[in-house]
Amino acid sequence: MARRIVVPGELVTSERKRIGKHVYLRDGSIFSDSVGLVSENDTTVSVIPLEGKYEAEINDVVVGVVMDEKISGYTVCLDSFYTSYISKKALRDPLKPASVVSAKVMGINELKEIEIGNVRVLFGGEVIQVSPVKVPRVIGKDGSMLEVLKNGTGCMLVVGRNGLIWVKGGNVKLLQGALDLIQAKAHADNLTNKVSTFLAPKGQINGAQVQAPPAGDDFFA
Repeated sequence: MARRIVVPGELVTSERKRIGKHVYLRDGSIFSDSVGLVSENDTTVSVIPLEGKYEAEINDVVVGVVMDEKISGYTVCLDSFYTSYISKKALRDPLKPASVVSAKVMGINELKEIEIGNVRVLFGGEVIQVSPVKVPRVIGKDGSMLEVLKNGTGCMLVVGRNGLIWVKGGNVKLLQGALDLIQAKAHADNLTNKVSTFLAPKGQINGAQVQAPPAGDDFFA
């Protein structure tokens, strides 16, 4: 399933559960010590930090999570080895910690710090994480796989080259199943057909066939 984003000090759960990684107990409740994704089952809860893995390239479209505010801008987690930064001058409105944004990689300096621009805030929804190396398969040739995922699940999607995917509406559980299939079979031929077959008999929500999300950017800020 898609996981909830939390920031340091945020309540993860008030239920009595075994403490996993990157969480701590205070006054009987469990809190996060990191910006990350909640991982929870019936007995244990932990937070998976949003860090490492992604190597940025100029013009990549990415999905990021705002970590904190500086005097002149914001640091943003792209699940990369290196720091990412948005200047306040490039923004129309202020951002908040844990806000989800889509953006374009504008520059990478000699320290591998990433400058991003063309920022859009993504309201509501959830974040799903996949391996960055599998993102081309999630998108498909000329966006073919992405269309199959949208039409088969009814979800609105923004796929970042960094492996973070913002999703809103539709059948998120079905989408997660399709993404798991793509990651497991990324090496296989005819993968788009395999995913279409996986979604075809299951693309039902409350007994009704799902519809493709509306066109346009109405879910952006």
